[in-house]
Amino acid sequence: MPAQYSSSLQPNGRDSLELASLASSSHGPDDTYSDTDSRPSLSSSRKLSLEQDDPLDEGNPAGRSVFGGRPGHGRSYSVTSNFDFAANLFPLSSSAAPGYAPLGAPTSAARHSGGGGLGGASLEKHKTLTYLNGLGLIIGLIIGSGIFSSPSQVNSNVGSPGAALIVWAVAGVLAWTGGASYAELGGAIPLNGGSQAYLSKILGELAGFLFTWVAVLVLKPGSAAIISIIMGEYLVRAFIGADAETINPWVNKGMGLVGLFFVTFINCISTRLATRINDALMFLKFIALIGVTVLGIVVAATGFSYSDDANLDWKTHEWFEGTSNDLSHWAVALYAGLWAYDGWDNTNYVVGEFRNPSRDLPRVIHSAMPLVIICYLLANVSYFLVLPMATINSSNTIAVKFGSKVFGPIGALVFALIVSASCFGSLNSSTFTSSRLVYAAAKEGYVPAFIGRIGVGSSGASGTSTVRSRGWISRKMHNLLADEDTGLFFTPVNALVFNALLTAAYVAVGEFGELLTFYGVAGYSFYFLTVLGLIILRVQEPGLERPYKTWITTPVIFCCVSLFLLSRAVFAQPLHTLIVVAFVLTGIPVFFWRIQGRDQVGTRRKREMSSSGRSDPGWKFWRRWASG
Repeated sequence: MPAQYSSSLQPNGRDSLELASLASSSHGPDDTYSDTDSRPSLSSSRKLSLEQDDPLDEGNPAGRSVFGGRPGHGRSYSVTSNFDFAANLFPLSSSAAPGYAPLGAPTSAARHSGGGGLGGASLEKHKTLTYLNGLGLIIGLIIGSGIFSSPSQVNSNVGSPGAALIVWAVAGVLAWTGGASYAELGGAIPLNGGSQAYLSKILGELAGFLFTWVAVLVLKPGSAAIISIIMGEYLVRAFIGADAETINPWVNKGMGLVGLFFVTFINCISTRLATRINDALMFLKFIALIGVTVLGIVVAATGFSYSDDANLDWKTHEWFEGTSNDLSHWAVALYAGLWAYDGWDNTNYVVGEFRNPSRDLPRVIHSAMPLVIICYLLANVSYFLVLPMATINSSNTIAVKFGSKVFGPIGALVFALIVSASCFGSLNSSTFTSSRLVYAAAKEGYVPAFIGRIGVGSSGASGTSTVRSRGWISRKMHNLLADEDTGLFFTPVNALVFNALLTAAYVAVGEFGELLTFYGVAGYSFYFLTVLGLIILRVQEPGLERPYKTWITTPVIFCCVSLFLLSRAVFAQPLHTLIVVAFVLTGIPVFFWRIQGRDQVGTRRKREMSSSGRSDPGWKFWRRWASG
């Protein structure tokens, strides 16, 4: 997927995003948080020490770029945007088209001035994620169990190895178009929360809330539950062997729950520990897939097989023999392939924590997707070289069959452990990004504020101040595990626990047939709306600075594919589709209860402030605009 980068940035200049990035981790000489930092009403992490920057000051670079002096970068600036890039930057848009929330307009969560908040702590003020961390997150979630377990959904529907490889390649490219579209959105709107932030600002806050409603309650914990159970099944299979087929399902679920709670604890400790484990497991997955490829080539060249005769199907049958002519079968195969690539939007949930999001996010997408596509294609070729088509089309434990065919019981054990480790990495990535979605939702007032608090205490303060008083071993462990600036447990602990409890509930229920349908319909509905929002943003905000800009055909192609998949689901499973729609619609009254009710509270507090004679300093005009 070609990358097209904007060249409008001056080498030594600073645009609004860089100023916001610098200010979000700096609070002046006293290094304290202002009262606005702890209020969810102003989306605490996305602001710039509002009280300390006079936008009319000659020394203010943002002011100079607007009123004269050195030329700006061409970005239209936000005043009270839910992004809160800077209070001293000027209106991003005057657009007021029906159903469109201009980027300079506050959401309802940003209009009231409720207390409480998140204790002043903010993940975005301590940017720790790098290009490698982003690569580990996206690859960690995409490469889970699917390519090692059950590519049969693709192969059996199209009927031939050659056709299956085409589907895998096409599905990868289509997922890439979605990733490229999200990369542009992430550069233009560098906030945690992914689709939640994009939908809120482009299609209105209701759209962002409904995405959060579905993703937080079903999509993220449901998919994590599936990964947990598969991980548990492969661990049990590794240690019990063939008897795993007849064992009580609760043994598998129990192992899955142990893995889930362990991953949650790791993510609670520090961002550094979670991302390091992700990075290590990413390399393990690549080594495993490269190993599968090499073994397949060696077996095909030598005819080696531990048991029975070597597979000769790839020699005796044409690679396109038996290809299905039924378009619906191809649609099912494509749907299954896209499911295997799902997770390409993973890094967008944590854009606000990247040290250089405008540079690293596109690099992550355009590095990860071709690597995954190539690995998937090579792994499938190896499966075809080693295993008979009948086995590939019917088995949901392809990697174990592959290992058993080549190395016997030892090979089956090793590959079962590899799949378990791959699932562990995928679960770790999912847990990391899910917690950031819940954290971002809490900042917007979509869920109770305490769920988004940082750390284990009410203040969310880091523990770095006590490092000197620790013993030598304790300091070494602290240096190894803790985040550099914030210490241990400077993570959204409450959000992690909340997500773990929801996931555990889905593991206990364990009915995933309906969940997969729900995921397909709801997930691709919001994918479609988000990428459609990119097209709308191109029209409504042509002057918005985009550090990365994809070809316009990219979001158009993805939207067309999404509509095709959704239309198939509507006609193939109308009842299930209605259930999904009904669940999404139940979020509307919750939205008005949770968000719009707060507007009335904010208005009442503003009246009380006015009646008491209290007012903001005259130059802090954005507060008047935010409440107007």
